[in-house]
Amino acid sequence: MRTAETSPVSATEAKSLFSDLEPFPALVLAVSGGPDSTALMVLAARWRKARKSGPALFAVTVDHGLRKEAKREAANVGRLARKLGIAHRTLRWTGAKPKTGLQEAARAARYHLLAGAARQANTSHVLTAHTRDDQAETVLIRMSRGSGVSGLAAMARISALPGDGEGQIKLVRPLLDIPKARLVATLRAAKIPFADDPSNRDPRFTRARLRGLMGELAREGLDARRLALLARRLKRADMAIEAAIDRAAAELTLSPAMPGAIAFDAAGYARLPAEIALRLIGRALAKAGDEGPVELAKLETLKAALDAAQNAGQKGGNARFRRSLAGAIVTLAGRQITVERAPPRRGKALTTGRRGNAKPAKSR
Repeated sequence: MRTAETSPVSATEAKSLFSDLEPFPALVLAVSGGPDSTALMVLAARWRKARKSGPALFAVTVDHGLRKEAKREAANVGRLARKLGIAHRTLRWTGAKPKTGLQEAARAARYHLLAGAARQANTSHVLTAHTRDDQAETVLIRMSRGSGVSGLAAMARISALPGDGEGQIKLVRPLLDIPKARLVATLRAAKIPFADDPSNRDPRFTRARLRGLMGELAREGLDARRLALLARRLKRADMAIEAAIDRAAAELTLSPAMPGAIAFDAAGYARLPAEIALRLIGRALAKAGDEGPVELAKLETLKAALDAAQNAGQKGGNARFRRSLAGAIVTLAGRQITVERAPPRRGKALTTGRRGNAKPAKSR
């Protein structure tokens, strides 16, 4: 018996899923051949065919070279794409594969190849088939890693494509609120076959292990729908916090003594709610430093030390503070907190031989 959670996706629903993408000249569809991405291609093709004009669709399959079946699966995607009137390309991840962190490396390679395909197709949007089930698994993964509010908000419908250094390519997840079961039902109703990747059930991988727990969690009421709802609510809270940080930055930012530095009024900073203060200094570190986003636990440690220095100053002690993190330096001096780029690290000569008989120096 079909329910709202297992029925095929209708043409009307497909129209709403893709409607905001109509103005773009082209869209790249990431299609592996599995049920989710195959359904993405089918639904996008139906949507585009029903319109007199709209973006050109380009399906791209990434063959990671990790399974012998991948070549055949890519060929099957190509045949289906031609039937649907969509151009198709297969891109291959070549070179040596890491022995550890394989899924992370494969993911990075996939996004790198998709970004290149998007530029070649003259588009800034790549569509992936992440579903509500994927969103729920992402929430669980980030909970297990101790993520904060931003992390637990999980995936957004539109975000920057990971690894795109230029920041111009957007990742779009039009199926993020759709259960996987509905995509499978959509393909079965149309009698369209799809591939099965056994790595999705491989217990060596965190996501696969958590996927195996979903049935048991659902029996306790913690199903994919509720986890996705949690992510949406946390995203709402995250946006409110970000707005508060914008206001705090506008009120507390001072003119720095050095070009490129960021400065805040120390007394005003000390009065901020802890989460606002934490994120404000994190923003400044990410902007002034050269090592990308700051790890939350390290940022919390730095803020705790900065708070201790400010508290000591309020009690008549030494209020000076200086600490580096993520390629930047945070300094508390007088009435001002300054965040600036850290100077380049000098190479350090290492010797392992006895005095007078040193081995060739290395740079660290």
